[in-house]
Amino acid sequence: MRIVSLLPSATEILFAIGAGDRVVGVTHECDYPDEAKTRPALTSSLLPHELDAAGIDRHVRARVHEGSSLYGLDDAKLAALEPDLIVTQELCAVCAVSYEIVDRAAKRLRGDPRVVSLEPSSLEDVFSTIAFLGELVDARDGATRLVASLHARVDALRERTAGRKRERVLVLEWTEPPMSAGHWTPGLVELAGGDPVLGNPGANSRVIGWDEIVASDPDVVIVAPCGFGLARAQHEIAALPPDAARAFASLRAVRNGRAYAMDGNAFVNRPGPRLVDTAEIFAAAIAGDVVQHGDALAALAIP
Repeated sequence: MRIVSLLPSATEILFAIGAGDRVVGVTHECDYPDEAKTRPALTSSLLPHELDAAGIDRHVRARVHEGSSLYGLDDAKLAALEPDLIVTQELCAVCAVSYEIVDRAAKRLRGDPRVVSLEPSSLEDVFSTIAFLGELVDARDGATRLVASLHARVDALRERTAGRKRERVLVLEWTEPPMSAGHWTPGLVELAGGDPVLGNPGANSRVIGWDEIVASDPDVVIVAPCGFGLARAQHEIAALPPDAARAFASLRAVRNGRAYAMDGNAFVNRPGPRLVDTAEIFAAAIAGDVVQHGDALAALAIP
């Protein structure tokens, strides 16, 4: 089977269950594991590189309003790979190339490849997705082993956090405008021993106001902007406009040194196996243990 994965989380799953040797094409964002970067990239971002968080938000809203895509797909390169299976998504028009574009391109290919859309909205959905892909690509044993190992880590994390006081945790998935965490993220906060604040479980992130954030008075704040690594998350907090910076600095969590930047791109935004890592990192943030996950988590100073 020749597989094209147009979703970074699906790429991670396919390699993790032992089907990476069948992956012949990926997206420009498929950077994990390292071997995935050796596959031809079939997509490109149409976002201007110089935009800050506010500029990206304006650009994305305008493109979505126009019905335009945020990603390009190389139809010729896709056709040359002659895939049997194309894995994509319909969950978010902002996060990956749209299903409509993929479906149109697939219909022009010889061999009538199967197009499969993945739509997980929770950690349990991700486990089901792993099992589904294992069946689909004949990697059942690898999928079963992976899900079992992830379940074991989930059980161990629940046991470690069971006796802790449940802290109120705000996860921001964008900074300007601020957006609360949706889909699987509130559930990961709960798994980590926290009480998610202003979350939107099972649904898209939503725009919230700084006054709403200040009124929520979280014990812990984790800033993990969608698509941004750790350094970019730190930069965006440092670059908040004056009113937003004052609101952020006024938060009790910030004043108490319990505000963190996090690598959202690798750990929060991709519904794949590393979501269990995400829950473990959340638990470390709640406990104030930054050193253990220094490549993914960093304390934020008052801007």
